[in-house]
Amino acid sequence: MEKITSTIRLRMSAKDAHYGGNLVDGAHMVHLFGDVATELLIKADGDEGLFCAYDEVTFLAPVYAGDYIEAYGEITEFGNTSRKMKFVAKKVIAARPDISPSAADFLEEPIIVCTASGTCVTPKDCKRK
Repeated sequence: MEKITSTIRLRMSAKDAHYGGNLVDGAHMVHLFGDVATELLIKADGDEGLFCAYDEVTFLAPVYAGDYIEAYGEITEFGNTSRKMKFVAKKVIAARPDISPSAADFLEEPIIVCTASGTCVTPKDCKRK
């Protein structure tokens, strides 16, 4: 079977920052992984399915308002109705408020900010593929 993947890229805005210094909460990366998982299930099964559980979530680097995050996911195992997935979120553009309010750097080497793995389910009566 062909590998099923999904990638989304978003700019973290000031409304995403919940802590001092414009720090974005880690839960926002988990939210992005949920969106990626939904796309993966639609590609695989023709249905949004349900996210059952995360096996592991690791936060590796801070994310700030103005950063661009690329969230990637892939289905690693297919069960009867379950799909195991792995996720990686990378910072691809870093805000540079130390230079000016609108300065940013494109990162030649993206920074991994979060990784995770989890399991989703598409109920049999919802599968269309």
